[in-house]
Amino acid sequence: MEGKKVGKVFLVMGVSSTGKSSVGQALASAIKAKFIDGDDLHPKANILKMSSGHALNDDDRAPWLERIRDAAFSVEQKGETAVIVCSALKRQYRDQIREGNSNVTFLHLYGEFELVKSRMLDRRGHFMPVSLLQNQFDTLEMPTADEPNMIEISIDGDFKTVLNRCIESASVEQLAPSVTSA
Repeated sequence: MEGKKVGKVFLVMGVSSTGKSSVGQALASAIKAKFIDGDDLHPKANILKMSSGHALNDDDRAPWLERIRDAAFSVEQKGETAVIVCSALKRQYRDQIREGNSNVTFLHLYGEFELVKSRMLDRRGHFMPVSLLQNQFDTLEMPTADEPNMIEISIDGDFKTVLNRCIESASVEQLAPSVTSA
């Protein structure tokens, strides 16, 4: 018996202001995928905490990561393709998102602190203050070679260049054999 097609999730990750939402939306449009902004999945308490200038801890992030993992599961089960954006700063967070999901590829947007800070200073309408950027860099556990389904994408360059790097990476991943389940 032939199994059903399992959907594909591209999770765009990185510290705040690396362009996750902008690049993620454009990537989703380019590959005709659903777009899910992980910031919209934060519990109210997390948004209030960050808005008041306080960094989240692992306990704060746990329910948020569960929501992201569940969104990825839903996409996979429906046989859809989606781009989800989420900071996913620690390996344990990424592993939590992978748990129970067989077809998640992480696109890690990364750049030097000063480049990211300059972009953050130009950004409007977000609840994450510049004062928490260093905490994001301190929390970030750079992906290692043994981490599955991880693609590094430099944000050095203009928006179109970064987007094209993501589209190229996603296109290669989409050409890989589909995972099926019985």
